[in-house]
Amino acid sequence: MSALLHPEFPHRWSAEVLDRPPLIAPARQFVYPQQVEEVERGALQLLVRPATGAPFLATCARGFADPSVPHGLWSCPHPDWLCAASGGYVYLIHTLQPEEWQMVPWRPVLEVRSLPDHQLLLFVGHHAIFAWGREGRAWESQRLSWEGVQITEIAGDTLHGLGWDLMTDKDLPFALDLRTGEHRSSAP
Repeated sequence: MSALLHPEFPHRWSAEVLDRPPLIAPARQFVYPQQVEEVERGALQLLVRPATGAPFLATCARGFADPSVPHGLWSCPHPDWLCAASGGYVYLIHTLQPEEWQMVPWRPVLEVRSLPDHQLLLFVGHHAIFAWGREGRAWESQRLSWEGVQITEIAGDTLHGLGWDLMTDKDLPFALDLRTGEHRSSAP
């Protein structure tokens, strides 16, 4: 299983995706999340070298085997954080203090999108969008769809997209303010 690095933001760490646990593991090892039974099966294993301090092994539990969900590494708006996606489960890890981490609440995340001009990483789920900024969680949109959110355009500070509406059985347009996550009306 190979994972791609998406370095859209400057970062002060390096990470290597491992096919198997190292023969000589670093002294510091972290499993994300800590309370999971299937962490060994298909987990994303990373050897992370932070800007300062000793390297550490990060083992990120895999969510789904579906190739359509994100799998890989992204740099974050803050240069000391990394984003690891393992089968649609997404982990945000502080590389200088790897015990400080968060998991994106949606399982699975269907798309990870970097917006360097807005200093945001976007995580698209089935119903809404979650944004991570330089200081951590930036915002979470309201429900945009009953099943499936599609980003169609970013124009200035506005994200345009489509979301499926249960009552009409149609994809309806929506618009979000990228600064706040607030829903803006959008012409049908």
